[in-house]
Amino acid sequence: MNYKEIVKEVLLTEAKELERASYSISFDIENIVNLIIKSKGKLIVTGVGKSGLVGAKIAATLASTGTSSFFLHPTEAMHGDLGMIGKDDVVLAISYSGESEELIQILPHLKRLNVPLIAMAKDSNSTLAKYSDYFMNIFVQKEACPLDTAPTSSTTLTMAMGDALAVCLMKKRNFKKEDFASFHPGGSLGKKLFIKVQDLLRKDNLPIVSRETKLKDAIITMSEGRLGSVIIIDEESRVVGILSDGDLRRALMKENFSLDCNVEEIATLNPRTFDDENLLASDALQIIENYKIQVLIITNKEKKLVGILHIHDLIEAGIK
Repeated sequence: MNYKEIVKEVLLTEAKELERASYSISFDIENIVNLIIKSKGKLIVTGVGKSGLVGAKIAATLASTGTSSFFLHPTEAMHGDLGMIGKDDVVLAISYSGESEELIQILPHLKRLNVPLIAMAKDSNSTLAKYSDYFMNIFVQKEACPLDTAPTSSTTLTMAMGDALAVCLMKKRNFKKEDFASFHPGGSLGKKLFIKVQDLLRKDNLPIVSRETKLKDAIITMSEGRLGSVIIIDEESRVVGILSDGDLRRALMKENFSLDCNVEEIATLNPRTFDDENLLASDALQIIENYKIQVLIITNKEKKLVGILHIHDLIEAGIK
């Protein structure tokens, strides 16, 4: 049995159904989008079985892209949770057959509440479609399963249709990366757009020495600081140099190397510094990578040391 061919056939079957559906969009998507946008309430998604599972995913996608939404199981609705649906809400009901018994039972109550209903089903003559204010066709000619019965192509199309609705709503709202990140502050995009240098900056117990410090003492400070570098400041706390482990290794190669020399004699003088604590952490990482350094020195406008940001701080914070 050639399983690769089976996988290929399944993917092609579902892809063909998606492509076919893309050329036969007959429902009023513009008014559906406007209905949801103008609604003062939530978009409540409901369905049972596989349609319910897909509906839960659609609700999650909508909620994370700017449309207040949650999933409600029809059975739970019939046993008290119908009160979760308000007069300003819109309901998106999903049933491929359009005849799922548990779902059909709540439709008269939705009409009684005068709640707008959007239906996803395969047949415009189904009970669900007839109850609906707007109908989205999710008919497929062939399921991907060998028996042509298990929901495969149909659930894929339903999920894709939910994605398409979410994208239409994002476009209508002019939903931007910053908006998405605000709903996903713990995700990589949220971190990239919201975490700033000031959130990660080390300001206490910094490895600092004066320019007259002997190298042997600076090495001790470097070891205690565990940052692989020592910041050299003048009497007014202005940054004048940095001694990195790289500077130290290069000095060791010289014949006249001495532990009793002043630290500034082998340090990198006038190092690159930045005076913007509001710099995005992702931009700070880019700077560190571009200049091939490990430490970003943050100062105020007068070049006085404010803090240090090490590349490890960025990595541990999940900045990429």
